[in-house]
Amino acid sequence: MTTRDLTGTTAIVTGASRGFGRSIAASLAQAGAKVVAVARDGAALEQLREQAGDAVTPVVGDAADPVLAGRLLATYSPDTLVLNAGALPLPRPLQMHTWETFNLNWDMDVRQAFNWSREALLKPLAPGSTVISFSSAAAIGGSPMSGGYAGAKATVKFISAYAAGEAQAGSLGIRFVSVLPGLSAATQLGAAGAQAYADRMGIPVSAFLERMGPELTTEHVGKAIVDLAADESLDQPAYMVGPNGLNPLG
Repeated sequence: MTTRDLTGTTAIVTGASRGFGRSIAASLAQAGAKVVAVARDGAALEQLREQAGDAVTPVVGDAADPVLAGRLLATYSPDTLVLNAGALPLPRPLQMHTWETFNLNWDMDVRQAFNWSREALLKPLAPGSTVISFSSAAAIGGSPMSGGYAGAKATVKFISAYAAGEAQAGSLGIRFVSVLPGLSAATQLGAAGAQAYADRMGIPVSAFLERMGPELTTEHVGKAIVDLAADESLDQPAYMVGPNGLNPLG
């Protein structure tokens, strides 16, 4: 194991106002990193700063905006970049979607992964930097009640892998890795998804969650991302994230 002390390093976390992103930002700050927390909800970011202290710098903005991506990378030169922001898919079967609702996660999640990964390569970030992109376990098994979500998350995984190839070809020393968390009822997205699938199966949501096995919490994910940022020996292109931590994909 090759670990580094995160104390004094800089991290940018998108989607930091709620769910996984909030826990990741708080966990990185607790590990000693200076965290630039990006989200659209300024009030929630201020609450995060009050919770985590002056180690957190709130930035209100759209994580899918390429201008914001370029500006923040130029300003902060992060050692760790966590691309967690994502749209909330509409939990409906295919025929109940319009094209606009179907592609919500392409417009947000995929656009974000592309813009920030591109800017990280163009800048480029310093050797030893890590870019962590949030895909989803749905990218492997599908998610028929969430429109284009699963396909979008699969594309996020591909973008991360493509960026890793470019970083290697250019001898940039930047580690690109994607993480694939399972469904978590502790997040707004996961709770809505669990309810939708429980309703489709005609069972209580508690019964559906019991079938899912041990609960994945936001704290589990926060710890996993800190471990990934700190442990340079975790060099696989993608990891599943569960209650037991990180497991290489395939």
